[in-house]
Amino acid sequence: MSLNVKQLAAEKAVEYVKDGMKVGLGTGSTAYWAIRKLGQRVQEGLNITAVATSRASEDQARELGIPLVSFGDIDSLDLTIDGADELDSELQLIKGGGGALLREKIVASNSGRMIVVADESKAVAVLGKFPLPVEVVPFAWEWTVAEIAKLGCKPELRRSGEELYKSDNGNYIADCRFEAIESAPELANALQNIPGVVEHGLFIGIADLAIVGKQDGSIEVITTRRNA
Repeated sequence: MSLNVKQLAAEKAVEYVKDGMKVGLGTGSTAYWAIRKLGQRVQEGLNITAVATSRASEDQARELGIPLVSFGDIDSLDLTIDGADELDSELQLIKGGGGALLREKIVASNSGRMIVVADESKAVAVLGKFPLPVEVVPFAWEWTVAEIAKLGCKPELRRSGEELYKSDNGNYIADCRFEAIESAPELANALQNIPGVVEHGLFIGIADLAIVGKQDGSIEVITTRRNA
């Protein structure tokens, strides 16, 4: 049986969660393992409260007995654990493969610390091989996507079966193929200036620490210069 490196990284990240913390729960296949481990620790007596970035993560947390609170009941989080579709050495990320990029960015940006969990295939020298998810409003989406394409990518609306995929917020997601993103900050600014773009999957200056699981069973911890 092959080693589950996602589980390896996720369970290591959960060690950073301490009693009394307010924790953000990410979305996706790696965050799933972090939530599962947190549920185990809660059953063992860990006292935390949490918020979730998607309905799927919320349902999983509730099933495991993790206490969930309303965003209106807290003003910030101590820590968020979430996955990434790509990450580079500066901890610039592409996220949104699971469709929750807007909620993930809101939660991570309001956290004292964001820990990224990933397997080694997600660590890259240059972002862009993974299509960048961009959330757009359904109104006049054709115009919005046409403007996005002018930035040098091939955007394609995500589908769910025969229907267009809709995020938990009721928006469409355009998966944009850039192949290589030379300047993530410049691209982020350009996307933010397009009317109809709700949010994009570039997370810049948000992640503090990455825990990367490897097939040989080892773990690599990546920090940015500001957090080294």
